[in-house]
Amino acid sequence: MSLAQPRAAIVTVSDRASRGEYEDKGGPGCEAWLREVVTTPLTITRDIIPDGRDNVAALLRRLVGEQADLILVTGGTGPAPSDQTPEGVAAVIEKELAGFGEEMRRASLLEVPTAILSRQSAGIAGQSLIITLPGKPTAIATCLNAVFAAVPYCLDLIGAARIETDPARIQSFRPKAK
Repeated sequence: MSLAQPRAAIVTVSDRASRGEYEDKGGPGCEAWLREVVTTPLTITRDIIPDGRDNVAALLRRLVGEQADLILVTGGTGPAPSDQTPEGVAAVIEKELAGFGEEMRRASLLEVPTAILSRQSAGIAGQSLIITLPGKPTAIATCLNAVFAAVPYCLDLIGAARIETDPARIQSFRPKAK
């Protein structure tokens, strides 16, 4: 288990935002959500990259190598030809955590019928947990609210830094010691 201050990396995947033609709302949305829910002091970095499998994979490999504990990737998870975030993540992860995507879609379907088109997912690379998210802050909050109770324990299990959450926002689940 890591004893260093936890590191969260937020990656926005968007051609337009990377060119400055569109205001990135996903990255700030992820950061605001983390700062409201996680009580452990976090170092948070943010990157904006163009769409594309290779761009996503290259940055994720770098972040995993830099020992980011939690990596949130926003954008590029739809069915459009340029949406290749899941393919970039698949090139990097060692273990897929399919339940994350299932639960994020289930929660999102309660709000919008097009959530079924989403390809959100999660996986582990080294000691990093990678979660892919939609690009809109409200959808990001829906997805993180649906799955984050399992994130602190997942980080414990993979040897990442320990994080705690505000129980009034998200009650983290860790099994009781026997």
